[in-house]
Amino acid sequence: MRLRICALAVAAALCAAQASAAPVCHAASDRAARPLIELYTSEGCDSCPPAERWLSSRFAPDARQSAIALAFHVDYWDRLGWVDRFASAQYTARQYESMRANRATFVYTPQVLLQGHDYASWNADDAAAIDAAASAAPAATIGIDVTPGERDVEVHAKAQVVSGAHADAELVVAYADSGLVSDIKAGENRGRRLAHDHVVRALRNAGRADAAGRIDATLTLPRPTERGTHPTLVAFVERPSNGDVLQALAVPLDGCATH
Repeated sequence: MRLRICALAVAAALCAAQASAAPVCHAASDRAARPLIELYTSEGCDSCPPAERWLSSRFAPDARQSAIALAFHVDYWDRLGWVDRFASAQYTARQYESMRANRATFVYTPQVLLQGHDYASWNADDAAAIDAAASAAPAATIGIDVTPGERDVEVHAKAQVVSGAHADAELVVAYADSGLVSDIKAGENRGRRLAHDHVVRALRNAGRADAAGRIDATLTLPRPTERGTHPTLVAFVERPSNGDVLQALAVPLDGCATH
């Protein structure tokens, strides 16, 4: 009887260990494309708040949308009177990489990209362009296992890129959240209270596709000390050579248990 009890106890311990080690959330991309909207913005830019209001209203953080929104705060405005605490040189570098991929000659704020390309008609709320991107066949599939922790998020991501598009395809993973507020005390927006949604707080390159178009990566993203609402993990496959975004996937973290 004691042996049987011990065996049951060992089995239970193994099951508990496997359960605790198992990913808390899993998500896979749709058969249809999920377009990626990127806003390049800064708290030091007085023409940026309207673009941020558009992003928040058009892509409400608490609703599933046909597209996925990310706001990248660039740091080249920081020297002009106000330092944006969400800005990063990494995001500025990303905007310049997009500029080169699109054969453009300058960057600006606010700039909105749709599927990696300039989307100048955002302020006219050109839904047709987003709908067209959403109806296109995706050139990649993405699957993610996510285990959120108190200080970071562990991610195991896989992607498969279709033949002909995988020569330079890369998988990128971002941590974003919303509901962030700043009282601006200097610069062009002095005296204003700015609200931000879909703010990218961490960004990682998960690797390039192999000869068969596969990407398989395990990585960790830090959770910010100052946290907003609706934390979301966003993964997308893109081609740095031409800026194309092949597919995107968003995983809300509020529904995931925290280890």
